[in-house]
Amino acid sequence: QLQLVESGGGLVQPGGSLRLSCAASGFTLDYYNIGWFRQAPGKEREGVSCISSSGGSTNYADSVKGRFTISRDNAKNTVYLQMNSLKPEDTAVYYCAPLRGLFSVCMQPNRYHYWGQGTQVTVSS
Repeated sequence: QLQLVESGGGLVQPGGSLRLSCAASGFTLDYYNIGWFRQAPGKEREGVSCISSSGGSTNYADSVKGRFTISRDNAKNTVYLQMNSLKPEDTAVYYCAPLRGLFSVCMQPNRYHYWGQGTQVTVSS
């Protein structure tokens, strides 16, 4: 059974850090670009970051550049999102998803067809 599981979310104060994990089972992530997305209440799902299958290319939304870092460990079949200097506007449910195909479209949620269940990130004092 193919499964993606996000973890690592939680409640953190502004300026704090979290590391999200996206673990796959039932398939290998090696052949996929992986995107991280988030969706806040009442808002559309938006691309946060993505990483190519080799890990050699990454992309970030302007709102998170310099604060978030995406990485992957193909040996562990896991992709990570390190989030530093968190702000209240980062509050959302965070999702990861696999994409086979052009890395150039990896920030577009409508290009993805399979999603994990998400992990809640709340930034609040």
